[in-house]
Amino acid sequence: MRPDFSFLQSRQGGFGLVAAMFVIIVIAGAIAAMARMSETQSATSSMGIQQARAYQAARAGIEWGIHRAMADLSCEDQFTLEGFEVEVKCDIPPDAVSLPEEDRSLRFISLQASAQYASPGSPDHVYRQLSAVVEKDD
Repeated sequence: MRPDFSFLQSRQGGFGLVAAMFVIIVIAGAIAAMARMSETQSATSSMGIQQARAYQAARAGIEWGIHRAMADLSCEDQFTLEGFEVEVKCDIPPDAVSLPEEDRSLRFISLQASAQYASPGSPDHVYRQLSAVVEKDD
């Protein structure tokens, strides 16, 4: 007479389902984590590009201000460049600095340019500010 082991089969029949569910959950978690990392990397890359563009817009503002100051024009200005709001400010002292050993006088002009994209608090907001000092013969 053979022993009856049928009760063991009925208790072990669901183990494969539990193992399959565990593997599915682990793989789904890994896929979700990879998707999140990809999204974060894409957003970081996009923000880096916007920051580089903001720097170049502020640099264009500095160059515009230098051009205007050297031409004896008002170098304070605001303009929009490729979606960036650029603001240029300058400080032109009223008196020139005299250099007696060189028989000339200089004026030091301080410039500041800022470039901003989107409003503060927005996820797309970037801001860059640059300063420069130039000398001009009087």
